[in-house]
Amino acid sequence: MTPIVTRRLTLRPMSTADAGFMLTLLNEPSFVRNIGDRGVRTIADAESYITVGPMASYGRFGFGLYLVELTQSGASIGICGLVKRETLADVDLGFAFLPRFWSQGYALESASAVRDHARDAVGLRRLVAITDPDNTGSIRLLAKLGFGFERMVRLGDEHKELKLFGCDLSEPRAIDTREDK
Repeated sequence: MTPIVTRRLTLRPMSTADAGFMLTLLNEPSFVRNIGDRGVRTIADAESYITVGPMASYGRFGFGLYLVELTQSGASIGICGLVKRETLADVDLGFAFLPRFWSQGYALESASAVRDHARDAVGLRRLVAITDPDNTGSIRLLAKLGFGFERMVRLGDEHKELKLFGCDLSEPRAIDTREDK
């Protein structure tokens, strides 16, 4: 799989060498609150998470979650990519970043590149995204990317209701980069 490169970022496939970063990200209080506790507590757990999740997805679907790095420094700052969930009919755009990298446009830059990759390289015509109803930052980002709210959903046996947003990928979209929106 070829990395996705933007003006400031490199999105590349994950490997077990990224376990230390993933251990940190998956246990960030904001990740646990907004996305969920993945039960990853050790480097071995993180290696397993990467192997069973993103790496398995690359082999099965040809896409998955990418590690997001600052191109200039190589620093890992988050994840962004495509997830095929058994409980959703469409492929899901997912993203998460360490809080110190929030509000700098990295999520918008990476998610927009992944959205375009889903259309141009993967051939998807529709993409969805799910988020906690209280995650206003992600909801604003999805609106900038052209996603609209469709309905509330529950994934599997989870009790928490999530907002599901959808995006038609049949036409390229301009991105609204205004901070005030």
